[in-house]
Amino acid sequence: MNKTSAVIVFAFITLFSLGTLAMVSYQPDLTKRLKQTYGTLMEDPGPKDSMALPVPPREEPLTDIKLPDFSGRLTKDSYDDHLNAAELKGIGLILDERQLFSLVKNRVLVEASEGIGYKVDSLTHSYPYITLHSKKVLEELGRTFQAMSDEERYFTVTSTTRTMEQQNRLKRRNRNATKGESSHSYGVSFDISYIRFNGEKNYDRKAQKDLEAVLKHFQKENKIFVIKERRQACYHVTVR
Repeated sequence: MNKTSAVIVFAFITLFSLGTLAMVSYQPDLTKRLKQTYGTLMEDPGPKDSMALPVPPREEPLTDIKLPDFSGRLTKDSYDDHLNAAELKGIGLILDERQLFSLVKNRVLVEASEGIGYKVDSLTHSYPYITLHSKKVLEELGRTFQAMSDEERYFTVTSTTRTMEQQNRLKRRNRNATKGESSHSYGVSFDISYIRFNGEKNYDRKAQKDLEAVLKHFQKENKIFVIKERRQACYHVTVR
């Protein structure tokens, strides 16, 4: 290497060193940023956390139909049994309309209108909402009732959930209404007419016997409590 070449090489190395020194001096965080950038690309990100979505309550699956036997008579459960079951399985006393529709909005209560073997009547003193579990049992009652006949038919639900406000108004007009708390105010009770089938008010002995057999079967299975209310011509049912 001649003298001229050596000078050129020396000058290049000097300028390169000065440039590197300037970068370190005036941009001290450049190396750090480069490490962060390229280091992130080299790392295994692993599984990402996903946002937890609220899971709405599911309706319980319907069970297989078991046809009831016809021996014996329907047992009359005490109203204390109904109230105890309502307090245990219900959602607490529903005081007024505002509370009721808040429970509906949050799907603690769900609408019951009609299904296989049953239909909810146009209600004037209650609301067509019950708990998810109570609706499941009502669906099972209807399906079992339908399965006992070769023809399509349904029983009529005449009352479901009442707020305490409604209950207080009702007991002033109907002496058959309970004087204190009602199991209807917990979302787990409903009344089934024994004189209205397929939407008609008449006396159908076979349909009534079948309905009573179904209720007795569910009573023996410890799924419901039942009282036959003669003045209102209905079975008062509370889901256990």
